[in-house]
Amino acid sequence: QVQLVESGGGLVQSGGSLTLSCTASERTFNTNNMGWFRQAPGKEREFVAALSWNGVTTYYADSVKGRSTISRDSAGVTAYLRMNSLKPEDTAIYYCAVKRGPAIGLRRPSEYENWGQGTQVTVSS
Repeated sequence: QVQLVESGGGLVQSGGSLTLSCTASERTFNTNNMGWFRQAPGKEREFVAALSWNGVTTYYADSVKGRSTISRDSAGVTAYLRMNSLKPEDTAIYYCAVKRGPAIGLRRPSEYENWGQGTQVTVSS
């Protein structure tokens, strides 16, 4: 069972940037799909971005499209989410997750088998 650990969260001012990292306990991102999700207090977990297993296709929520970039390292051990022009509404716990199999349904949390514990991102106005 692959273990995922997120890092890179913190407190940032509105308009600032952050790069979140997701480190796996074994090579996984070069053979499996991965996604980033977030959950704000009192809200459901929502899709942020995803990367297909072959690294070819990226997916973004409308709320972050154009100011976020999802990527992974060549070893398939670490994945990243770079977020620019952060807004207070980006405040949430951010989770990374892995989905095996075809790159289908990557926007749905229920499709993912493994999850990290999350990292808090707080954007001050």
